[in-house]
Parts: sequence; C-alpha cells; structure tokens
Amino acid sequence: MSTSHVAMNLTETLANYNNDESLIYGIGNVGRQDDGLGWAFIDWLEDEALCPHADLMRHYQLHLEDADLISYKKQVLFVDATKIPEVEAWQLEDVNPKMDFSFSSHAISIPAIMRTCEQCFDKVPKVQLLTIKGYEWELQLGLTDKAQQNLNKASAFFKEQYGLIHT
Repeated sequence: MSTSHVAMNLTETLANYNNDESLIYGIGNVGRQDDGLGWAFIDWLEDEALCPHADLMRHYQLHLEDADLISYKKQVLFVDATKIPEVEAWQLEDVNPKMDFSFSSHAISIPAIMRTCEQCFDKVPKVQLLTIKGYEWELQLGLTDKAQQNLNKASAFFKEQYGLIHT
C-alpha cells in the first residue's frame, strides 16, 4: 500500500524551489505536538541546507496579508499538518485560487489567500500544498513518533528528488 500521494509532475521537485522567486511556508504550532509538522519541514530544509536561495517562513496560521506576500513570488510551497484520514503519510497537490468564505479572525484557506492575491494584485503564483499526517494536537512540545515517521517519509522523497536533479 502506498504511503503517499503525489499529484505533481515529477520534473517539479524541491530543487525547482531553490531560487529567490520561491517561498516555502511552514504552517503550524510546535507547542501543539503534530501541528508543528510544517515548521519541522522548514527545520529539515535548513538542517540539510536544501533550497538556500528560497525564502523560508514559519507562521502559526495564514493571514490575509499573506496575499501580498505571495504576490511577489513565482511559486509557493505551503507545508502543513493534516488530520485527513485519506492521507496515509503525506500528500503533495497543486492548489488553485478559490474564494471559499473560510476567512475568520483565526483562519483563512490557501485557496482564499490565492484568490485575494489574484483580485488585489492581478497575479497569483503557482502554489502547491504538502500535507503531512499528524495524530496528536495537545499542548506539548515535540512530534509524535508516527508523525515524525511521516515527516521522514516526505523528507526522504524530496531529498531523493532533489538529488536526482543535481546529479
């Protein structure tokens, strides 16, 4: 059984984000166990010195102002934890702009950020979302063992793809 789902062209890999027109944006909260997976992925990129030319960011949640932030980029990879049962370990997918009325003072979706960017700045970058399966969300530092395994699986895939491009 597959442990991941990749909805991308395999020529589009992490190495394609290694430029100043790219943003890799980790979403989450390291103080809530597996909710820290997005930040952990950014930590991994920094530890491995992968994508040193891309802008790397960590935030607890998306904000309306992120529409302005992404308007300056050609492509964005958002990384977040997920509880979705269909995701076995991790999933990578393309995201399209869509106004979905998810906005509140505590949440706005990636498609809504993209649609706002499109409406306000008349452009929108190519966006992908990497979701990594998490299991526990309590107030506690550190990933669960199962979430760490899923992060390792996603990281291994991206490291392999990164290496294939640079050989």
